[in-house]
Amino acid sequence: MNKTSLAVLISSLLVSLSAQAATLIYAGNLITAEDNKMLSQQTIVIEQDKIVALQAGFTPPGETDTVIDLRQHTVLPGLMDMHTHFYTQFSPTVYSEGFTMNEADYALRGATFAEKTLLAGFTTVRELGDNHQISTALKKAIAKGYVKGPRIYAAGKSIATTGGHADPTNGVAAALMADPGPKEGVINGADDARKAVRQRYKEGSDLIKITATGGVLSVAKSGSNPQFTDDELAAIVSTAKDYGMKVAVHAHGKEGMERAIKAGVHSIEHGTYMDKATMAMMRKQGTYFVPTISAGKWAEEKSRIAGFFPELVRPKAATIGGKIQQTFAEAYKAGVKIAFGTDAGVFEHGNNWREFVYMTEAGMPAMVAIQSATIEGARLLGVEDELGSIKAGKLADIIAVEGNPLEDINAMGQVRFVMKGGQVYKQ
Repeated sequence: MNKTSLAVLISSLLVSLSAQAATLIYAGNLITAEDNKMLSQQTIVIEQDKIVALQAGFTPPGETDTVIDLRQHTVLPGLMDMHTHFYTQFSPTVYSEGFTMNEADYALRGATFAEKTLLAGFTTVRELGDNHQISTALKKAIAKGYVKGPRIYAAGKSIATTGGHADPTNGVAAALMADPGPKEGVINGADDARKAVRQRYKEGSDLIKITATGGVLSVAKSGSNPQFTDDELAAIVSTAKDYGMKVAVHAHGKEGMERAIKAGVHSIEHGTYMDKATMAMMRKQGTYFVPTISAGKWAEEKSRIAGFFPELVRPKAATIGGKIQQTFAEAYKAGVKIAFGTDAGVFEHGNNWREFVYMTEAGMPAMVAIQSATIEGARLLGVEDELGSIKAGKLADIIAVEGNPLEDINAMGQVRFVMKGGQVYKQ
C-alpha cells in the first residue's frame, strides 16, 4: 500500500469513528413538549448538533460516546422568549443613555445580557426592537461563536408613526427632534410603511416589529391610542409577506390592536385592553398573544417610586402595568394561542423565568406554560420542524432544572444545564 492509499484509509477510519461518537444525556425526568406527559429514565442520543434518538432507560455508551448524567434533574427543550431587548436594561438613567453611550457601548453591553439569558436556559429569542442594529450584529456574532448567547430572530428597529411609541425622538428638545423617516423606523402613509419594511430587510432583520398603539415607557402622553391607519398596516403586512417576514405588534389599546389583527399580523405583544371580541378575532385569525406579564408587574412596581419614571410615564406604568396578568388569564380561558414572552430589558435580563410563575398564578397549568416557551414559540417563529421540542431530527437545544417544575414552577429558575445546538454552555 502506498503512502497516498494509507492516508486515505486512515482518514476514512477517523471519519467513521467520529460519525459513530454520540453524546448520551441520561434524563431522570423528561418533558419533551411534544405532549402533556412527563417521562422518566430516558436517554437522549445526540450526534453533532442534532437529536438522533430518544430511548427508554439509560442506554449503555459506546467506547467513543460521552455521557451527561442528569438523572437527578428534569430535562426540557431549550426555552424560547418571544419578546426581549438586549440593547437595554431599564433604569432611571435610560432616557439619557443616548447622549452618553456609543453604538459599540450598546453592543458590548448587549452581549453580556445575551449570555445571561442563555445561561438562564433560553436558547432562542425574538429581539423585538432596538437601535443601531444591535440585535442583528449580536445575532451574527453569536452564530459565529464570537460571543455566547441564544439563537436570535431579530426585528431591528421597531416601526412607528411620527410621535408614536417607537419614535426615537419623543421627549427630546425641539432642536434635537429633526424629522425621522422610514430609515429610522418612522412612517406616515403606505409608501413610507413599505419602505420601512424593506429597510429592515436590507439591514438583516428576520421579522418586523410595529408599535400599533401608544406604550408605557415612551415619553408620550397616551399609552393605548391607535397609531397606524388601516392602509399603513395593510402595506406593512403585505410587504413583510413578500419578503418572508412575520409581523409582531406592540399593542395595549383595543382599537389599534384590532386594526392590526384584521390586517393579518402574527402576534400581539402585551395586549392589555383586549376584550372578548378581540380574543374572538385572534382565535379566528390564529393570532398569537405574547403577554409580557413580567414587564407589566415591574412597571407597576417602579411607578410607586418617585422620580424613577418621567412624570409623563409614571401614570401609564401604574395603570397599564397591573392589568396584563388579568388580561392573560382571560385570554387563556378564551382559547387564544399563547407564546411565552417577557419584554426582558424592561426588567433585569436573566430573570425571564419569573414569567412562568405569573402565568401559573393566573391559571395556566405548568405544563402548558412550559409548552408556551418551547413548541408554541417554535410555531410562532415557523421553525417547529427544527426547534421547540425534544424529538429525533431536531436541533439539540436542551436544558435541565433542579426539581420538578410540574410540582413547583419555581424550579424553572434553577437551571443547571444548558445545551444549544449540541454544544454545552452550562453544566
